[in-house]
Amino acid sequence: MINFLKYRWIYFLISTIVIGVGLFSIFKWGYRYSIDFTGGTNIDYQFSKNVDTKLMNGIVKEMKIQVLSQKTEKNRLTMKTKVLDEETNSLLKNSLENNLKAKITVLKYETVGPTLGKEAIRKTLIASVLAIIGILIYMSFAFKGFNFAFSAVIAMFHDLLVVVGSYSLLSHFFGAEVDTMFVTAVLTTMSFSVHDTIVIFDKIREYHNEQGSLDPESAANRSLTETMVRSLNNSMTIVFMLLALTLMGGSTIRFFILTLLIGTVTGTYSSPFIATPVLVWLEKIRKQK
Repeated sequence: MINFLKYRWIYFLISTIVIGVGLFSIFKWGYRYSIDFTGGTNIDYQFSKNVDTKLMNGIVKEMKIQVLSQKTEKNRLTMKTKVLDEETNSLLKNSLENNLKAKITVLKYETVGPTLGKEAIRKTLIASVLAIIGILIYMSFAFKGFNFAFSAVIAMFHDLLVVVGSYSLLSHFFGAEVDTMFVTAVLTTMSFSVHDTIVIFDKIREYHNEQGSLDPESAANRSLTETMVRSLNNSMTIVFMLLALTLMGGSTIRFFILTLLIGTVTGTYSSPFIATPVLVWLEKIRKQK
């Protein structure tokens, strides 16, 4: 049996540093938001031949379009603008085709109002609160103790803070944008965290049922020793798949996959090294009363 809990303060120190850096980034730099949350229009044009990028930029500027971000290549124009109606988009397309003498293929033209982002955030918060309440009720009944449920939720909040903090760093240094895919990744991370924690807690409960006199710390160390390899094997299969998608996948899903990767790693870490020490601490307090 390996005494994992002997180094619990090291685990808490690591988590404190990681979460602290993430929170600093959130308060210092915040996030970049996609048009799902700010509203606007995404345009992606591909030209039938290489064109003069300076002339292309000049045409866009002449039309007085409020450009939020723009990327131009010899045969491609990608822009994010303030809300652009179909008539203005058609005028822009025709003007570029006439002046640049090139046929345009519209790869993307989408307009989104800012209300979509607000609605998505509202529904996400409601779904998260309902999920937390459901987890607390289910685990309290399943494990016949509120301490198990509370410890799992603490680990879930730990993973949530790590993911949102890390994404703020990605947003500041690499231009990652908060969009609906990021929300999906966060919710997936929360569910994965609880799933892995339940496996360990179930083993701890098994030892309690078999050997009622066994103290919480010994039961936890035995459980971690038995489940650690299985948890790592399970998580590594996901990590390798996400690494491959991060390196080889398209740019549109790269930050989504990277967020899932961070969530998987922190979820694997928090179950044995955050949730379990918290549970042992709560169980010791309960037994002392």
